[in-house]
Amino acid sequence: MNDMEVSNQVQQMVQFIRQEAEEKANEISVSAEEEFNIEKLQIVEAEKKKIRQEFERKEKQVEVRRKIEYSTQLNASRLKLLQAQDDLVRKMKDAAEKQLQKVGSSDNEEYPKLLEALIIQGLLRLKESSTQLRCREQDLEAVQSVIESAKQAYAEKLNVDAPEVFVDDKHFLPGPPGSSNHGSSCTGGVVLATKDGRIVLENTLDARLEVVFKQQLPEIRKRLFPAGGQAGA
Repeated sequence: MNDMEVSNQVQQMVQFIRQEAEEKANEISVSAEEEFNIEKLQIVEAEKKKIRQEFERKEKQVEVRRKIEYSTQLNASRLKLLQAQDDLVRKMKDAAEKQLQKVGSSDNEEYPKLLEALIIQGLLRLKESSTQLRCREQDLEAVQSVIESAKQAYAEKLNVDAPEVFVDDKHFLPGPPGSSNHGSSCTGGVVLATKDGRIVLENTLDARLEVVFKQQLPEIRKRLFPAGGQAGA
């Protein structure tokens, strides 16, 4: 083999090695690019997941704040509605009390009859043979004028002897609103008690109004506020 043939053979070997190296380099490059793309996709997906999770977390926070704000506003509205209802009911009660002042006025000719009816009712509830009675000082004369007829009416209803009724002419119930009575007041009526004072029956106009309002309050609210009667209903 001469020098030319040797040289050609060497060139062929070099060419083969170079070609093989280039092919290997291409394979490495393609594989590296694939790994890079896969890793890049994984990183992108991981970041997307973090962003979604952060967005969901903030979205939940916003929803929680929204619900809290809604609940706060709803409660505030309910309180305002309840306050408005209470104010209106209180005004109705105040108006009723003013009407009762007229009923319990000495100018009302029918008031003595009402006092008699209240006394009879009180006696029927207590069913005692001896009873104490208190009234306003301004009603003392009216009470004394009807006490005997009230006792007889009681006796006839129960078919018993007329009871003893001791009218207290020393200690009186408070006067009407606006009078000098240290804050307390009474629009009229009477208070009866057993002889030993253990059982006391308030049959004043104020006490009866209070009972009626407590009993009728649901119906009053229903009529005043027909869209449910209660705040938040």
